[in-house]
Amino acid sequence: MANYLHETVFTWGATPLKFGAGAVDEIGHDLARQGAERVLILTDPGVAATGVPQRVAEAARSGGLTVEVYDGVHVEPTDASVLEAVEFARQSTWDGFVGVGGGSAIDTAKAVNLLTTHPADLFDYVNKPIGAAKAPPGPLKPLVAVPTTAGTGSETTPVCIMDFLDLKVKSGISHPSLRPSLAVVDPLLTLSMPPRVTAASGMDVLCHALESYTARPFHSFPRHTPQTRVAYNGANPISDTWTEKALHLLARSFRRAVLNGGDLDARTDMMLAATFAGMGFGNAGVHIPHACAYPIAGRVREYRPADYPQDEPLVPHGESVSLTAPAAFRFTFPTDPERHLHAARILDPSGPEHPDPRERLPRALISLMRDIGIPNGLGGVGYTSSDIPALVEGAMKQQRLLTVAPRAVSETDLEGILTDSLENW
Repeated sequence: MANYLHETVFTWGATPLKFGAGAVDEIGHDLARQGAERVLILTDPGVAATGVPQRVAEAARSGGLTVEVYDGVHVEPTDASVLEAVEFARQSTWDGFVGVGGGSAIDTAKAVNLLTTHPADLFDYVNKPIGAAKAPPGPLKPLVAVPTTAGTGSETTPVCIMDFLDLKVKSGISHPSLRPSLAVVDPLLTLSMPPRVTAASGMDVLCHALESYTARPFHSFPRHTPQTRVAYNGANPISDTWTEKALHLLARSFRRAVLNGGDLDARTDMMLAATFAGMGFGNAGVHIPHACAYPIAGRVREYRPADYPQDEPLVPHGESVSLTAPAAFRFTFPTDPERHLHAARILDPSGPEHPDPRERLPRALISLMRDIGIPNGLGGVGYTSSDIPALVEGAMKQQRLLTVAPRAVSETDLEGILTDSLENW
């Protein structure tokens, strides 16, 4: 066998997909084909209030399945809320799971599937350095993902993310076994999504696409063995294809979807973009904006965005990711200027030229963020310069993500990115 110094191999996986208006009505047939008979649907109270999980349950029952709905998923899951869902699931026996909602519901369903199929302490599976990053000892049960937001792409990815309350930081579990066995993507389910949720979810899609497109190339990593090759390979030709298509769809329809939620064509584009970007980053990985986002969300004090539950402070994931994106892509620009400029031209083909080319992509992002109502930087969600050291500390814990960045990221670098992100315009 040849002794390669750098990686020459990348892996690429994706969830089988059923896409289109009315696709969710066929879920009973889809679950039965996977051998499921007793199915637990996991969703959050807001999605439950729309009636969508009940519609999914009826469609499953029409296929002869026994179904129960758990609607206690926490928006932006925490370790405590995940363990509550696991405890509920352990009260019965299930041979299949369905996550209905945004990434919160789908990620919670992944964790419930893992911890009920292969019981262990949660931290045994959580990514290093917070947890032990142990691999599941065997296959998981069928999990069907039904996204109701065009955002996380969780229906296509092998990761689940949660907020660790005592640590005031987000992390998660990453393993190919977590990838859903089927994604049922129905654009009709997103028509009632309010503007602020549409905007935040869409920014998550956009950052998935841009971060995976600008990630460290797969061939720049040290050579892996088959046993150590990770889910996030780095930028690769297949992921690039999907993410470029996602960028074109976002450029065409993101503003329309936020400003006119009943535009089914725009909603369909956004669902396709979320799926395509998920196929990209679910294999290439994400880097600096996501690493910074986890402490931004985990250390929130008072911020309560419109269109989200108001009972506790919350920075929605898509907002927390977007706030440092302009500064992050200024930082990564020297690693591949043409790739950054190409992404900017896709997003804003008529955007004005700038004397400094590294500003082209940040300016395209800022223009979009202003149009769709994203807060103006970290200051817009309650942070000040005195918070920067704690945010740097939290971001540095996300080494699984930072190693995917196209250039090395030090504490000083993160301090600069976060400081520049206090105000974006």
